Amino acid sequence: MVMKTGLKNIKKETKSQLITYGLVIGVFVIVQIMLSLGMISNLMQGLLVPLCTYSIVAVALNLCVGYLGELSLGHAGFMCVGAFSSAFFTKCMMTSGLNEDVRFLLALLVGTLTAALFGYLIGIPVLRLRGDYLAIVTLAFGEIIKNVINVLFVGRDSSGFHISMKDEVSLGLDTDGEVLINGAKGIMRTPHQSSFTIGIILLLISLFVCFQLVNSRSGRAIMAIRDNRIAAESVGIPITKYKLLAFTISAAIAGTGGVLYAHNLSTLTAQPANFGYNMSIMILVFVVLGGMGSFRGSVIAAVLLTMLPEVLRGLADYRMLIYAVVLIVMMLFNWSPKLIEFRQRYISSIFKKKEKEA
Repeated sequence: MVMKTGLKNIKKETKSQLITYGLVIGVFVIVQIMLSLGMISNLMQGLLVPLCTYSIVAVALNLCVGYLGELSLGHAGFMCVGAFSSAFFTKCMMTSGLNEDVRFLLALLVGTLTAALFGYLIGIPVLRLRGDYLAIVTLAFGEIIKNVINVLFVGRDSSGFHISMKDEVSLGLDTDGEVLINGAKGIMRTPHQSSFTIGIILLLISLFVCFQLVNSRSGRAIMAIRDNRIAAESVGIPITKYKLLAFTISAAIAGTGGVLYAHNLSTLTAQPANFGYNMSIMILVFVVLGGMGSFRGSVIAAVLLTMLPEVLRGLADYRMLIYAVVLIVMMLFNWSPKLIEFRQRYISSIFKKKEKEA
């Protein structure tokens, strides 16, 4: 009986994963067909890479909030770290003669690993806190990262790298020197290498990593810590180890989203609109409305809520009103007990019908 129950649960988990992968791939195929037929406007084409970026970061935050149970408001900071470290690497390697595709893959690796390193270093002291205290400290981290980059000047000439926090002139570059990071102006003239295809691939990889972690032994330990920290510690689960593991992986995936974001712009700046407090809150809204603990819901919420303001742009007077109504409807749909019960009953009836037909 226990073995049958275990197999049944594994089957449900596998079905859920396949449905999520199938939805992402299905949307990709439909969009490609529409692009080939010229059915998507230039405005919507410009949103395709940001949709993938926000979906990846929302999945990362859901791992931290939905499965680890810790409220983090610093994922915009990890996204910023991944973006600037990868863009800096790309700028440094542009004159090396390295193949563009190889250079982008290396930049992706640099951005992801740098964000993971920051996640690990920040997580060691921060994860000792819980609740509102953790949220405040992670929010402060995101703001510190953004402000440090805005006063950071980095240049390179024949004698090597020069760093200053004063201005561009204080770098003291030779005539052949180049400014790589120009304070509040950011990193300019970065190559446009992100695409919708690359974004979908990175989203699928992020989902795969998160699903594998959640359904592993480590994932069960992480969820045990979320459900009851004291009980988990009493049975010998190392709390710090698993919390740090989840937080680091979450930061690394957010850094991957930052790499995708950085290589979609010609000029990368650390402004409040793209890496500030509002960005962290927006990503948290994606997670909450999509359902905490549901990676598929995070992706759907990120896509819908990113596209909605642009779709409704023609309704200038009522755009934000409709947006607010949609937020309320999504919240009720995802969190109303009656609607949750109805969805579960409806989905189980579909699976039973298919099993009978098979």
